[in-house]
Amino acid sequence: MTGRILVLGGAGRFGRAAAQAFRTAGWQVASLVRGSAAAAAAPGTEIIEVDARDTESVIAAAAGADVLLHALNVPYTDWARLAVPLADTAIAAAQRSGATLVFPGNVYNYGAAMPALIDETTPMHPTSRKGAMRVAIEARMRDAASTGLRTIVLRAGDYFGGEGLGSWFDRVVIKEIGAGHLSYPGPLDVVHEWAYLPDLAQALVRLVEARGQLAPFAEFGFPGHAVTGRAFTTAIARVCRREFKVDFMPWRLLRLMGIVVPVFRELSEISYLWSTRHAIDGTRLAAIIGEPPHTPLDEAITAALAALGFRRRAEGTR
Repeated sequence: MTGRILVLGGAGRFGRAAAQAFRTAGWQVASLVRGSAAAAAAPGTEIIEVDARDTESVIAAAAGADVLLHALNVPYTDWARLAVPLADTAIAAAQRSGATLVFPGNVYNYGAAMPALIDETTPMHPTSRKGAMRVAIEARMRDAASTGLRTIVLRAGDYFGGEGLGSWFDRVVIKEIGAGHLSYPGPLDVVHEWAYLPDLAQALVRLVEARGQLAPFAEFGFPGHAVTGRAFTTAIARVCRREFKVDFMPWRLLRLMGIVVPVFRELSEISYLWSTRHAIDGTRLAAIIGEPPHTPLDEAITAALAALGFRRRAEGTR
């Protein structure tokens, strides 16, 4: 079951990857972007240059869409001001157009006491401001679903792979790879959930194409690569065929600096994600789409490095 999808935030990392996956699957894809970001949208998609904060313009852009993907993201320091209003705009646009609303969930909702394995029944007890906002957004979507809006939430871990910048993978882990250093945000023996973006995008397409089978509000977990920091950094070293010195995030210093540097404050409040073991159960997702896409870790890291232009430098060649 294909159709027309409007991707809000089509120039972002997730939005672009999803737009490409839907286009490959035969969908008509429109990418809603700010004018200055149009060049970053997926090639071959219809470009709609609209400020996503303009609710009426977004509603107009959604006319005729079968699916609306809310892939808008803003810097952490703007979440308090924009995250919930942008979600409200996405909900309003989907309601007016009759489209199915799709939202990429994350694990912020569960807080520092989250269990080692997360599924769709896991209670949400956020311990950060961003987690509380995520819970509020999903509650709004659930409420809208009770009055007729079909909504799908696909929850995943930290992204890596695909095109563009802005993930923990490129901003932190491999930032100094050319100098022979990796940086890991937590203890190397703790399992952390990663999502290889091309796999996640393909899973989303298959899930959306099965939307006729789903409840009005349907929530699923995407089982990506739940691995320890040691396994993740070792895989990077293995595909690069060299050894790296692994440095660690100075969280204590960042918390202190967060008093005057807002982005450090925002990062520090979710530092528990790197010291709390967690993985996502994909049983419910598999029941709908079959075995979720899963690129082997070494292959995924190789592709992620190549997409970022780091592979050759990491191997010491020019």
